[in-house]
Amino acid sequence: MANARIQVPASLSQGEVFEVRVLIRHPMETGLRHNDIGQLIPQNVIHLLTCRYNGVEVFRAELFPGVAANPYVSFFTTAVASGELEVSWTDDGGQTGTERASVMVLPRS
Repeated sequence: MANARIQVPASLSQGEVFEVRVLIRHPMETGLRHNDIGQLIPQNVIHLLTCRYNGVEVFRAELFPGVAANPYVSFFTTAVASGELEVSWTDDGGQTGTERASVMVLPRS
């Protein structure tokens, strides 16, 4: 159903603060629109978005029907060690999604 893009810098120095950008392809239906034959389209929004960095939660957001389709979220975290960012979400239809990105942390010189 939904998929995501995660953008992080190619490499970071240990202790550096960096931006994580996430774009999720999802319709984010508010439950207020009607289809071509007049039936109400059921609400289906991503209601929980979390990000884990090497297994530790570093970001959590609750989204609401006022968020546009294909939500874009950005946040900052600190480079601790090389590893993996895992972004997960759950929508009103019970669908879940997960996308991962690698983080390369170089030792300070």
